[in-house]
Amino acid sequence: MKTGWTDLDNRAIDTLRVLAADAVEKVGNGHPGTAISLAPAAYLLYQNVMTHDPSDPSWLGRDRFVLSCGHSSLTLYLQLFASGYPMSLDDLKQLRTEGSQTPGHPEYGHTPGVEITTGPLGSGLASAVGMAMASRRERGLLDPDAAPGESVFDHYIYVVASDGDLEEGVSSEASSLAGVQELGNLIVIWDDNKISIEHETDIAFGEDVLKRYEAYGWHTQRVDWVTPDGYTEDTDALLDALDNAKAETGKPSIIALSTIIGWPSPSKQNTGGVHGSALGADEVAGLKTVLGFDPEQDFAVEPKVLSHMHQVRERGQAAHSEWNARFSKWQAEEPERAALLDRLVAKEFPANWTDALPTFEVGTSIATRAASGDVLTALAPVLPELWGGSADLAGSNNTTMKGELSFLPPHRSVKSWEGTWYGRTLHFGIREFGMGTILNGITLHGLTRAYGGTFLVFSDYMRGSVRLAALMGIPTTFVWTHDSVGLGEDGPTHQPIEHVATLRAIPGIDIVRPADANETAWAWRHALETKDRPCGLILTRQGVPVLEGTSADGFAKGAYVLAGADEDADVLLVATGSEVQVAVAAREALAKDGVTARVVSMPCRELFERQDAAYRDSVLPPSVKARVSIEAGSPLGWREIVGDAGRIVGIDHFGESADGGLLLKKYGITTENVVTKAKESLEASA
Repeated sequence: MKTGWTDLDNRAIDTLRVLAADAVEKVGNGHPGTAISLAPAAYLLYQNVMTHDPSDPSWLGRDRFVLSCGHSSLTLYLQLFASGYPMSLDDLKQLRTEGSQTPGHPEYGHTPGVEITTGPLGSGLASAVGMAMASRRERGLLDPDAAPGESVFDHYIYVVASDGDLEEGVSSEASSLAGVQELGNLIVIWDDNKISIEHETDIAFGEDVLKRYEAYGWHTQRVDWVTPDGYTEDTDALLDALDNAKAETGKPSIIALSTIIGWPSPSKQNTGGVHGSALGADEVAGLKTVLGFDPEQDFAVEPKVLSHMHQVRERGQAAHSEWNARFSKWQAEEPERAALLDRLVAKEFPANWTDALPTFEVGTSIATRAASGDVLTALAPVLPELWGGSADLAGSNNTTMKGELSFLPPHRSVKSWEGTWYGRTLHFGIREFGMGTILNGITLHGLTRAYGGTFLVFSDYMRGSVRLAALMGIPTTFVWTHDSVGLGEDGPTHQPIEHVATLRAIPGIDIVRPADANETAWAWRHALETKDRPCGLILTRQGVPVLEGTSADGFAKGAYVLAGADEDADVLLVATGSEVQVAVAAREALAKDGVTARVVSMPCRELFERQDAAYRDSVLPPSVKARVSIEAGSPLGWREIVGDAGRIVGIDHFGESADGGLLLKKYGITTENVVTKAKESLEASA
């Protein structure tokens, strides 16, 4: 197929190259090289290939674009400007400056047309896998019987990735899973320019990438703009490759596009210098001269060129109008599914959905991971948008809704798991970071709510994805079980110590450690009702008693008085998770010695800190200086709760391989130690 481009298109592409150089030169820092050399490929996507409507960046029927190499943010910003999105020439002039719409890396929710925050390399490509998976699941909920390619919900996920993206391990994790899932709606263009910050990538990157992706189960193609005869930007060949990728519905596709970074800058093309630095005035002038622009003019855009580029806006509106007609027909034919879609778009839940949450009998004992599994199974028929799984730990994390089929090509079903194209149980394999980024992609796609589980200690592997979820303010749910040395014999490699504290250190995430099964049910309610931040659920391996006095209303405020609210307390016992039972027992023991203790369950410190001062003071009266915190993990951060006279019961060293109950006793997570610490605090506060 031919692009049909005219001289105006070629002039438009060269205009975008010059704008990239000018924008970086003005601010004095940035990454101009890729934006200059990839201008034709990005222009091709936005002008000829993708279905999108610049007048409505959130149109449900749009293709998604992910710039995984986020450092080349201008590659995206320039196309948003050229296509008529809410992106002006002044915005380009303000690149990487305070308050601008053009930050150094694209940021979700900040710039219209940006689908995802991409900065850490590899994470964008990996999250695009999640978007492709979400697209299939959403089709299954809304239009499962449509012929392939005929549903109003069918669309593509396009990715531009760099060498660095493919070097990062997370892209390998997600790409491997994409091959298993046969995601034919995912198309990646790899900018194979062989240059990074340290110049030639040959010093660290040598495998045959396309053979690797072929082994993953991808459809692979190569388009060479670098040829033995010189450099030819053959956009017709790239368009043919993209058409071939779209025609391959049973595999994700990757196109290796060989380019010269920074081409046609006169002296800095094909160098590490053009990758991440301003070109310099002389080089910018040289680039403009080569391309036929006045070197004395900056940010020059000819009106006829801008008008020509903006025609894609009209084409997008026409495509949107045609889609609307098909969508209206679907609505009329599928009223129940249309009502579901309305609810999903509004991000609302069915009336009285919380009635499905199970309640657990006081005095029984159940691990909070098991209670979590019961909650998920109970919610399955009520919330079809909820789906998830774990990193090869389904039986340990209790992340499988009973009776639900796997999200898997049917022919990949195995003895243990029956799969369907539109199933609900996700299998991430042993790929924690990949799982986190895929979950973020699913969440960003917009209509469903996804969760994924692993052991808490392995949250280390996925921290980058957790941080990105918090940065974007998206409601991904992370399930982390085996939350302390109480897991026992697996030993220190599997026993988390510092993990809860370090996860709490991430701004914008709620870390929830429920005390018992009923608090676990409310934890899920909180996670699902939260729309502007991720939640991490921290759950036990070992059984814990279902406690008397737990409160849904109190839980909703992050901390509350579990016992002793009606007494003037001598000492406050503040605990989370499995240690709340220890605080309750310590209160009873202290009462025998004439000491009145108040037990505070604090399942979510972040939520508690968002309450007003009056409520916080009602739970933790400032006048009571004697305080003890109890949490089987790092003491880090508890001093601000207990104060100088307070005492912290925690663990500041690694564990060992032994019975979990024995270790908790050995390390002082006991009634006796809490009583001792309470008396010490009383003496210190006297």
